[in-house]
Amino acid sequence: MSPSHPERVRFAPSPTGFFHVGSARTILYNWLLARQSNGAMLLRIDDTDTERNREEWVDGIYRAIRWLGLDWDEGPVRQSTRIDHYQAIAFDLFERGLAYWCDCTRETLDARKPPGTPPGYDGFCRDRKLSQGPGRALRFRVREGEIVVNDLIRSQVIFPAGAVEDFVILKSSLAPLYVLANVIDDIDFSITTVLRAEEHLPTTPKAVLLHEALGGPLPRFGHLPVLVNEQRRKLSKRRDRVAVEDYRQLGYLPEPMINYLALLGWNPGDDREFFTLDELIHAFSLERVGHSPAYFDEQRLLHFNKTYIASLSAQEFARIARPFVDPMMTGSTDGDERLAQILPEVQTRIGTLSELPAMIGFLFHFSPDYDELADRLRAGDDHYLKAVADVLAVTDPFDSPTIETSLRTAAEELGTSLRKLQAPVRIAITGAPIGPPLFHSMAILGRDECLRRIQALLEALHQRTPAPEPPLP
Repeated sequence: MSPSHPERVRFAPSPTGFFHVGSARTILYNWLLARQSNGAMLLRIDDTDTERNREEWVDGIYRAIRWLGLDWDEGPVRQSTRIDHYQAIAFDLFERGLAYWCDCTRETLDARKPPGTPPGYDGFCRDRKLSQGPGRALRFRVREGEIVVNDLIRSQVIFPAGAVEDFVILKSSLAPLYVLANVIDDIDFSITTVLRAEEHLPTTPKAVLLHEALGGPLPRFGHLPVLVNEQRRKLSKRRDRVAVEDYRQLGYLPEPMINYLALLGWNPGDDREFFTLDELIHAFSLERVGHSPAYFDEQRLLHFNKTYIASLSAQEFARIARPFVDPMMTGSTDGDERLAQILPEVQTRIGTLSELPAMIGFLFHFSPDYDELADRLRAGDDHYLKAVADVLAVTDPFDSPTIETSLRTAAEELGTSLRKLQAPVRIAITGAPIGPPLFHSMAILGRDECLRRIQALLEALHQRTPAPEPPLP
């Protein structure tokens, strides 16, 4: 069900690393909500953490969003340019008695607490009426009573009285805390709905309290289900492939990536798997987003990517393949012609574009270790290679159908199968046991090159054969 009024949403990443697939899903859901409601999405860079932020990560955010085929309507807004504004509002909260200065350190807090006491701030400085000073942070005075978060995905989440401690909104350095800056920005930019990762749910009651104190309208909150790996553990950059940039470099395409991410938590209500971006705009609804962890299955993503690649026109496939094949074509005089001939044969055989160099590189540069190739052959394969060389020398025309016919005839005369005959031939021609259609590849290479490669492998085999011992006198 589409929203009945224009939504103002925001995507607010922190530039502390590569662009996470979880962040990609978050911006997608926000973008879809904005588009289907004729609303707007603000891009905000939450860069107040100067110790962890790096400018290259900011550029990476922009590149990743654009690669995914998404955009933003307003911004980017850099929180680092609004520090004075956050500080002024924090000081106003202090003047209104809604915040107080605190000089407690972790050591003094721990020293006051009896053993076994639950962690958290004990309110020691609430009534000390301290003024601003070195080493003093500004804490928000949490009201009494429970705090209710009406979550779009998890329904009503209740935080009982005492569950939220008086929390810091300005560090002793006067740097604003994440929750304060976010609430101020959401008010200033009239954000109506906040869709973000589940990990932010524990900070949401603090946001509710700040919205109450600042008098801004409370946005709707929705916390998206966590993404997990095959062990059902939360995706981690230390053990899982989570960077969108990594998938791009591996030859995944943005369209299947977006399609797959949309289904990580959202159920379209039928058995459809494949959606264009326009179709997602019309089909997506927050009502069908669940709260259970979503399994990020790389094999299923690969299935989406492979299916999408196979559906492309020959011209479009050639266009997107070029960045992955250009490096191996350097110095090849007829590389473009060979590439045009082989790409239609491999389009339905690959899952990612990064597979192309290993699959078709033998057509452009071939300098294998023939001793290593010889190790892959079985007894009697040299006999097959000699027979094939003799047949290929007189095969005319030297095209794929005629080559296949010639080798099939040779296999019958040798009393073997075509499959067994072409196995050593493929090793000689491509350097690998699997690859694109063999006969088509041989036609592209031409008779002379095919014979040269077969002969080179035969010579390697001959050099490995021990010389017969001289007869005894």
